[in-house]
Amino acid sequence: METSVGLLQIVVLALVQGITEFLPVSSSAHLILPAALTDWPDQGLAFDVAVHLGTVVAVASYFRRDLAGFAQSSLALAIHRRWDDNLDLLAKVGVATIPIVVVGFLFKTHIESHLRSTTIIAAATIAFGIVLWLADRHRGEGTIPSFLQATLIGLAQAVALVPGTSRSGITIAAALALGLTRHAAARFSFLLSIPAIVGATIYTAMDTPGDTPLPWMDLGLGFVLAGASAFACIAMFIRFIERVGMTPFVVYRVALGVALLALA
Repeated sequence: METSVGLLQIVVLALVQGITEFLPVSSSAHLILPAALTDWPDQGLAFDVAVHLGTVVAVASYFRRDLAGFAQSSLALAIHRRWDDNLDLLAKVGVATIPIVVVGFLFKTHIESHLRSTTIIAAATIAFGIVLWLADRHRGEGTIPSFLQATLIGLAQAVALVPGTSRSGITIAAALALGLTRHAAARFSFLLSIPAIVGATIYTAMDTPGDTPLPWMDLGLGFVLAGASAFACIAMFIRFIERVGMTPFVVYRVALGVALLALA
C-alpha cells in the first residue's frame, strides 16, 4: 500500500522537485535534506511520478511554441519532404538524448545501488558546481548547437545519472563550454529535459505496483505544485542568468555540498 503522507510533506517535496528540477543545483541533493532532517515516511513511487509529470507539463507549456513548431515541421516533412530549422533543432535534441538512454539502460541499477550516498551526492554537488562556474567564464555567442556539440552535451547529460550532478547544471555547463550563450544553453538544456524526464517518469511508473490504491488528492496536489513552481522557475531563471550569470548558483551549490558533508 502507498504510505500516507502529510500535507506539509506533500507541499515541501513538490516545491523542492519543481524548483530544483530546472535550476542547476541538483534536485537529488535537495531531496536528501527533508529525509535527513525529518521523520517523514517515504512518499512512494506514485508521488514521484506525479511531481515529475508536473515538471514535464511545465517545461512543455513554457516551450509550447517550440513544440508546436516541431509538430508542424514534422507534418510538413511527412507531406512535402521539407527540412527546416525546427527539424534541425529537433534532430539535435534527439541525438543529445541517446547517450542518457544508453547509459541509463546499462548502468542505472548500478548507479542507484552504489552512488546514492550522501557523501557522493555532496561531492558531486560541489565538483560540478565548480565546473559550471568555469564554463560560464568561457561562454561564446552561439545560439544553436551543431550536431557534434549536441552529441557532447548529450554525453554530459548522461553524467547527470550520478546523483548530485544536476541534469540542467551539467548540460548548461557543457553548452556554455562549447560556445553557446547563456540563453541558448538554458533553452537547449530545457528542451533536452523533456524526453529525459518523460523517460525517467516512465521508468519509475513501471516500478509502481499496479494493484496499489493511489491517494489521488495527494498526487494531484503534488502535480499542480510541482508544475506551477517549475514553470515560474524556468521563466525567472532564464531572465536571471542573462543579467547575473551562474555564480550565485555555484556559491549555493558549494554551500549545500558542505552542509550535506556535515550531515554525512
